[in-house]
Amino acid sequence: MLNFTVYTTTEVVFGRDIEKEIGPKLKEIGAHRVLVHFGGASARSSGLLDRVEQSLAAAGLSFVELGGVSPNPKLSMVRRGVELAKREGIDFILAVGGGSVLDSAKGIGMGVATGRDPWEFATTGTAPDKTLPVGSVLTLAASGSEMSNSCVLTNEETKEKRGVTSQTNRPRISFLNPENTFSVSKFQTGCGIVDIMMHTLERYLTPGGESDVTDRIAEGLLISTRDMGRRAIADPNDYDARASLMWAGSMSHNDYTGCGRGRFFPVHKLEHELSAFRDEIAHGAGLSVLFPAWAQFVMEYDVPRFAQLANRVFGVEMDFVRPDRTAREGIFAMKRFFEEIGMPVHMADLGIKPENYETLAENAIKTVGGPVKSYVPLDKKAICAIFKLAE
Repeated sequence: MLNFTVYTTTEVVFGRDIEKEIGPKLKEIGAHRVLVHFGGASARSSGLLDRVEQSLAAAGLSFVELGGVSPNPKLSMVRRGVELAKREGIDFILAVGGGSVLDSAKGIGMGVATGRDPWEFATTGTAPDKTLPVGSVLTLAASGSEMSNSCVLTNEETKEKRGVTSQTNRPRISFLNPENTFSVSKFQTGCGIVDIMMHTLERYLTPGGESDVTDRIAEGLLISTRDMGRRAIADPNDYDARASLMWAGSMSHNDYTGCGRGRFFPVHKLEHELSAFRDEIAHGAGLSVLFPAWAQFVMEYDVPRFAQLANRVFGVEMDFVRPDRTAREGIFAMKRFFEEIGMPVHMADLGIKPENYETLAENAIKTVGGPVKSYVPLDKKAICAIFKLAE
């Protein structure tokens, strides 16, 4: 087991009808003037935004709204939010939405607190040393941003998508009511299922370190996400299924599923180039296309690990003579599951053509400053081969 440090400072308030606790909790934390950050009209039409703001007002907190966050959160919105927060004397940012809204809020928080453009952190690899406190009212089980130390932003001018990792990015408090995910479409539910599983798998399938406790946590989370995901897609109002997915999303990216192991996230790094290249590509959809291809490409470097995953999570019978067969069948079982829940598994489904491969591979290498770390370094040739396998 490798050395590790776990730093999960987010207070989680979970369950039905918790919106009424938002105002008192934020007042207790020390908030006075809140920036309520959200995405589209659904936050208002669903009644959620009204419930949130009523709770803030009842607690004597003033607030300012900033809506319009889009998927693959844009740098221009973050910069707009920084200026608004400075002008209005904001001392707390409350994200009402999914991972995109949360990442946008994190970007605003670091920009206001440090006085630096958030894109500087994304392009230089430096981490902010402070931020405005951020909270979340989650509406989508997917990114895990409600407990994570990561923030991913898209520069729409340069078509670059880059992340900022810092412990200051972890939200101060997150309000998780599974009922707020009932209206999520089947496609977006599927995207969330994939993202949750990938946050777990990209820790599980990493060279270095041995931790049986961590493995069992990860495997249980994967099994629950698969089974509860099926239930949530079949019945969007299944509270227990939605609750399990929401908690799995938080657990998958707060670092508990990777304690004692390495961390590279190669599939995420490749996918970021796809959704930066074509803004309409949902993050989870890009991951469902790329993961099986990446797994096929690197499987030979850790056959026992992939075979263990296949056996413990997907119930593939262990072939002790040819464990590579078990490993390979596990990858195909994962791919079939993605198809079952309506997710794409081919590059063509994303509108990515073979003539785009080299550009995307070059962008990935440029973004990380060299070959993408994985079981073996992924250079341009290797990345193009993975894209080819994803056809």
